[in-house]
Amino acid sequence: MEIDNLITLFEQKLMIQRYSTSSIKNYSSSVNSFLQIAAKKFEHPNQLSEQEIEKYILWKIEKHKISSSYQRMIVASIDKFYHLVMNQNLQINHLYPSRKKDSLPKYITKAEVKRMLASITNIKHKCIIKLLYGCGLRLSELLNSKLSDIDSELMLVHVKDTKGNKDRVVMLSTTLLDDLRKYYKDYYPKYYLFEGQSGGKYSSKGVQNIVKIAATKGGISKPVTPHI
Repeated sequence: MEIDNLITLFEQKLMIQRYSTSSIKNYSSSVNSFLQIAAKKFEHPNQLSEQEIEKYILWKIEKHKISSSYQRMIVASIDKFYHLVMNQNLQINHLYPSRKKDSLPKYITKAEVKRMLASITNIKHKCIIKLLYGCGLRLSELLNSKLSDIDSELMLVHVKDTKGNKDRVVMLSTTLLDDLRKYYKDYYPKYYLFEGQSGGKYSSKGVQNIVKIAATKGGISKPVTPHI
């Protein structure tokens, strides 16, 4: 089974359909894992029955304890792969989880955010948290933000490369603009709004650590992530 070639073709098909970079990565990774397991028994994906796919999902649930959301993504990836690459329309809707887990949304309070910001002395880190909280940016949106996305005349932040490819604009506060200007004078990023020490896009792990450390210093005991 020429898995690498199949995955490359799958990624190209997804690119043509204008899927986001993160979605292509997640979809291809899920299908690649599936094909690696299937290759132990079958020479080609068209030899697999829907029952074999069902066995794979059951195996993932029992062995890897995958969440319902991850199960949904795996099934969608396999379904999309067979439709785009193998020209097959699978009947696997029954493999999607039918019950959603009821849980309260996770959040932090305004007072907790203030404590986090008060604990930060690094202007770059403060701008990162203010953009995540005040502008509601996802982690990927923050990392993909460019200097040109900050519109100081209209006081807007242009949010691009979003989930679902739906660009949007959010309001930019005067205090955040002042902080961004201070940050720019200290760091002089060249292209991305936040860059690593050697240039290029800032790492997701770096942002996660910034948020985690600020929460700890702010006396917040519950787990705090950029998503929250």
